[in-house]
Amino acid sequence: MHYLKIKKPLAFFDLETTGVNPVTDRIVEIAIVKAMPNGELLTKVWKVNPTIPIPLESSAIHGIYDKDVANEPTFKQLAKTVEQFLEGADLAGFNICKFDIPLLVEEFLRADVNFDVSNRKIADAQKIFHLMEPRTLSAAYKFYCGDDITSLGGNAHSAEIDTLATYHVLNEQIKRYEGKSIKDSVSGRVWTPVANDMDALHQLSTSNTVDLAGRMAYNAKGEAVFTFGKHKDRPVAEVLQKEPSYYDWMMKGDFPLETKRRLTELKLKMSQLNR
Repeated sequence: MHYLKIKKPLAFFDLETTGVNPVTDRIVEIAIVKAMPNGELLTKVWKVNPTIPIPLESSAIHGIYDKDVANEPTFKQLAKTVEQFLEGADLAGFNICKFDIPLLVEEFLRADVNFDVSNRKIADAQKIFHLMEPRTLSAAYKFYCGDDITSLGGNAHSAEIDTLATYHVLNEQIKRYEGKSIKDSVSGRVWTPVANDMDALHQLSTSNTVDLAGRMAYNAKGEAVFTFGKHKDRPVAEVLQKEPSYYDWMMKGDFPLETKRRLTELKLKMSQLNR
């Protein structure tokens, strides 16, 4: 029996997809665990042919490649079956409000199936996680140092106490994570990100940033891409080549001077390469 108190089925679901854009991306796998009021768990997993190529950077994350789904049904062919399994169930998952539900609804609409979520209750575990375990300096000090930040004395929100707390937090992070290997979520490679060395810490902290405001970043291929707006995730060089006016718009826009300087550097570099 589960601890959850439910009066109707609660369908936990997760999607593996070709990307993160609900408009252009497609589902390649859908898993549903339906918790029943009597404590039973019903599980269904479907591989899905997305009908479009799966980018290698996405495959590196979820391990599903074009060949793995080439002979699987499309979502349109599965839509009625999935809808029937979800019939009468509320929905639950991790970050489903911002990603999984919008993309799932979009897929149903493309398949001409009216999947209505307005009459379903939704539980998003990520929202609870972020609410109850805030990502603040005080929370970090409590987690890593095992004490309340007020134990450092003075005003808990003063600059002096914050900097002292950060000193202790970084020390404890190095002790805890030095030499610990993790799997990179983008490339799939196993690496050891934290070392007791400032060069390594600098690389970890700034490795994919182009400008300090984060308007541009390096993708898995090492290309500078925009991180916002209509050209989000598109290479800067490609955008400036196809739409030169975008550079002028950013230079006249309300962007930090440092961002404009970095953009200009990229534009000049691109011009030199094209000579």
